[in-house]
Amino acid sequence: MSASPETVISSRSPAATAKGRRHPLGLGQVAITGGFWAPRQTRNGADAIPSGQDQLEKAGNLQNLRLAAGIGEGEAIGPVFADSDVYKWLEAAAWEYGRNPDEDLLRRIRELTEVVAAAQREDGYLDSVVQLRYGDEGRYQQLVWSHEHYCAGHLIQAAVAQVRCTGDRALLDVAIKLADHLVATFGDGKTVDVDGHPVIEMALVELYRETGTTAYLELAQWFVDARGHGIIERHGHSPAYFSDRVPVREATSVEGHSVRAVYLAAGAADVALETGDTDLLDALKRQFDHMWSTKTYITGGLGARWEGEAFGDEYELPPDRAYAETCAAIGGIQWAWRMLLATGEAKYADAIERMLYNGFLAGVSLSGTEYFYVNPLQLRGAAYPDTGRSPAHGRRGWFDCACCPPNIMRTLSSLDGYLATTGDGAVQIHQYAAGVIKAGDVELTVETNYPWDGAVRISSTTPTAVELRIPGWADGATVNGERVDTGGYVRVEAAEIDLQLPLTPRVVGADPRIDAVRGCVAIERGPLVYAVEQADNRADVDDLHLLPEAPVEQASDLLGGVTVLTARGRAGTGHRDGWPFTGDAADSTGDEVDVTAIPYYAWANREIGAMRVWLPRA
Repeated sequence: MSASPETVISSRSPAATAKGRRHPLGLGQVAITGGFWAPRQTRNGADAIPSGQDQLEKAGNLQNLRLAAGIGEGEAIGPVFADSDVYKWLEAAAWEYGRNPDEDLLRRIRELTEVVAAAQREDGYLDSVVQLRYGDEGRYQQLVWSHEHYCAGHLIQAAVAQVRCTGDRALLDVAIKLADHLVATFGDGKTVDVDGHPVIEMALVELYRETGTTAYLELAQWFVDARGHGIIERHGHSPAYFSDRVPVREATSVEGHSVRAVYLAAGAADVALETGDTDLLDALKRQFDHMWSTKTYITGGLGARWEGEAFGDEYELPPDRAYAETCAAIGGIQWAWRMLLATGEAKYADAIERMLYNGFLAGVSLSGTEYFYVNPLQLRGAAYPDTGRSPAHGRRGWFDCACCPPNIMRTLSSLDGYLATTGDGAVQIHQYAAGVIKAGDVELTVETNYPWDGAVRISSTTPTAVELRIPGWADGATVNGERVDTGGYVRVEAAEIDLQLPLTPRVVGADPRIDAVRGCVAIERGPLVYAVEQADNRADVDDLHLLPEAPVEQASDLLGGVTVLTARGRAGTGHRDGWPFTGDAADSTGDEVDVTAIPYYAWANREIGAMRVWLPRA
C-alpha cells in the first residue's frame, strides 16, 4: 500500500504559502545532510555568521541601533540603509538556528533583538539612521533614496524567520508594530509614495502569511500597483532605474537596477499567489521569460551594466563588463521560487539551479567568509581595480555597501527550504542534495554526490508518489533504467528510485545577437558553468582559443574536490605592437596547448589572475 504525502504548509519556510500549485517544505521537513551543500552550510554557520556580526560591529551598523535606542552618544555611521544588513544577519542567524540549534547563537539573536526593539519609536516607526540624522520630521522625506521601506522589509523578513525557527515573538512584535504604522501611513487617502528599493512587498505578504492580517497583504498589493504611475518621476528621478516607468501588470520585461527589479517581481509574485490574481501572474510570466531569454548571463547572473547596477538592452551581455551582482542572483532565485510555487513549471526550478550553482555561489569563497559583490564572466590579466567592488581586488571580507555578505548567509542557512514541495498528491524534488525529506507520514532519503556525480538514489519505507525534475540539459537521463524526457517532471511511485543524470561535458555557443561573445563557446557540465583561470593554464588566458571539436575530458580534482575539465586550445600570438585593426589580423596562430577549466563558482580562490567563461573558437 502506498502512502500519499499530506499537503504540508510549513511554518519554517522562507515563503510559507498555502496557495499555488506547490506547497513548500521547510526546515525540519527537509534537511541537507551531506554532499555538495552540507560543507558550505557548515562553514556558513560556523564561520560566516559569527564573523558577519563582528563585521557589522566594526562597520557601525550595530552602534547605529544602540544610539537610536538611547544607548551611548554619537552620530549615525555608514549608508542610510545600514539597518538592513543587521536584519539580514538576524534572518540568517534565525534560519541557521532552525537548521542547527545552538544556544550561543540564540543568545546573540536575543541580545540584538532587544536593541532593535528598544530603538523603535512608540508609533512603530523604526529606522536608526533617519532617526539619528533627521529626527521625526525627516521621516519619508526622501523615500526614493532613504530605503526606509527596504529596511522595514528586511526587519519583517527577519522577524518571520525568527518566530518560525526559535519560537521567540520579540522581533515579530516589533515587525507587527512597524507594519501597522506603514498600513496607517501609506495607501489611497494617505501618503501616496513608494520606496526606491523594493522588498517591502515580499515582507508584508510573508507577515500576512504568518499573522493572517489582511491589511498587510492589501498594502503589499497597493505598493505593487502603485508602481509605474509617475510617483518617482514626480520626485525628479528617472523612473526606469527604480522599476517605476511602466505598471507591473503592463511591463513586458525587467529594466533598471537589477536587484530592485527582481525583488519587486518576487513581491508581485507573492501578491499574485495569495490573491489568485491570474492577470498579474501572467504578466510576471512574460517578464521572467523575456529576462531569461534576453537579459540573463549563462551563469544566471543578472545585470549587464556597472552604471546603475542595471539590466541592459536585449542581448546586451558583455562578459567583461558584467555587473551580475550577487544580490541580483539571490533575488532571481527568490522570484523563480515563487513562480515555481505558483505554476509548478520545471523551467523555474531549472533557472534556480543555474543561478544557485553559478551566479550566486561565485559570490562567496570556498572558505565561506570572503565575498564578491560583482561577478563578471571575464577578468583580463592586466585589469586595474578602479573600484572597491572590482573582482580585480580579489574577494573581500566585507564592503562599505555590505548588502551581499549577509544576503549570502541567509540564503545558505535557508537553502533546505528551496529543495522540495508537495502538491497533486506527490512530493516534488526540485534540487538534488543529499538529505532527508519529510511530508506528513512520508519520509524520503536522498543519496547523491550531485553535481559531481549524476546518480541520485531516493528511498522510502513505503512506496509514495515522487515527482523528479529532469533538467533541460540532461539528455539521456533515466529513471529506474528507463529513458525520460528533459525539461519537466517524471512521476514515480516506488520504494526505491534510481535517477541517472548524464554529466557529459557540453560545449555551448551563444545567440548571435549577443555581440560580445559571438563566435565564442563556453563549457558546461551538469548544472555547472566552467571558467578558464590563469592559475591552471600555462598559456595566456587572455589569448586562448578553443579548438573546434576539441574533446572535453574530465580531469583530477582540484581546489578541495572540484571536478576540472581539460580541452585543447591554441595559445594565440600574444601582444603585438602597432595598430590592432588590420586586414590580415589572425584570431590564433600560436601553438596547441592544453586548456584546464574549473567551475566558475570556484574562481578567485587562489591568486587573482585572468579568467574567462567564453573562449573564441580557434
